[in-house]
Amino acid sequence: MAISIEDIKKLRAMTGAGLADVKKALTEAEGDFEKAKELLRERGLAIAAKRSDRETSNGCVLVKKVEGFAAMVAVKCETDFVANGKDFIQMTQEILDAAVAARAKSLDEVKALKLANGEEAQAVVTQRSGITGEKMELDGYNFLEGDNISVYDHMGKHTLATMVQFNAENEEAGHKIAMQVAAMKPVALDEASVPQSVKDEEYKVAVEKTKEEQVEKAVAAALKKAGINPAHVDSEDHIESNVKKGWLTQEDADKAKQIKETVAAEKAANLNENMIENIAKGRLAKFFKENCLVDQEFQFADGDKVTVKDWLKAQGLEIVAYKRFTLVAD
Repeated sequence: MAISIEDIKKLRAMTGAGLADVKKALTEAEGDFEKAKELLRERGLAIAAKRSDRETSNGCVLVKKVEGFAAMVAVKCETDFVANGKDFIQMTQEILDAAVAARAKSLDEVKALKLANGEEAQAVVTQRSGITGEKMELDGYNFLEGDNISVYDHMGKHTLATMVQFNAENEEAGHKIAMQVAAMKPVALDEASVPQSVKDEEYKVAVEKTKEEQVEKAVAAALKKAGINPAHVDSEDHIESNVKKGWLTQEDADKAKQIKETVAAEKAANLNENMIENIAKGRLAKFFKENCLVDQEFQFADGDKVTVKDWLKAQGLEIVAYKRFTLVAD
């Protein structure tokens, strides 16, 4: 049967699919709109399944606030070409608008939201995958509820967004702290908010790093005492290369290997555990200072260096909560 241009335009408006895809679906469905929509949906599912192992390293992150509520949504895709497309951004905005209107509290809830065309958000994303031929994922969702929330879309590029909530209204401070969160990527609000599993892992890493450094220092001191430059024997390949270049005699190369083996083993067996623990605790404290938002150095202060907490305290402000989502590897 003949498919009218009006029908094609109508289905395209309903689904966002391309003209050729819409016409093909309507023709196969013999003008039945519901059947044509189902065909387009199936095509999207087929493409999504076919590309399920592909990496979605691009996409769109949008953030929005209304009175008493703010949220951010991330939809991922394979290429920046699709990510920067008007239709893709519009789709993400429609999902975000629906999430904010519903004051959604989870990603699963967002996926099930009905959009303007009557389709669920997840189905719309899958359908868009069928249109573009790329794998897509409705991948991230964060929200904050209450007053005094500031939101920030980093450089307006839709790849990194933040939200910050204060105990009182202050638009300028909110914008600056939202930028701080974007730039300094804190892992928690304060030390108490850092998950115990993260603290344990960071302390474990600090202990191992400290032990390695103490062993390396002992080996370096022994090599220097033997008249050997530690930099010339820091690896087997380096030793071999320096012997060939004449920078190291074979005798010194053999001596260096012996020193490295024996001194490293001896030092590792006789480490000062109290010293190791104290240094590791110092490293953990540095981790908190660099990665807890309130303890970080504030990047947008005028004059002397100050922590985020102290800068806010001077203005009678405290951070209640923050959220951050990025598509870019930190």
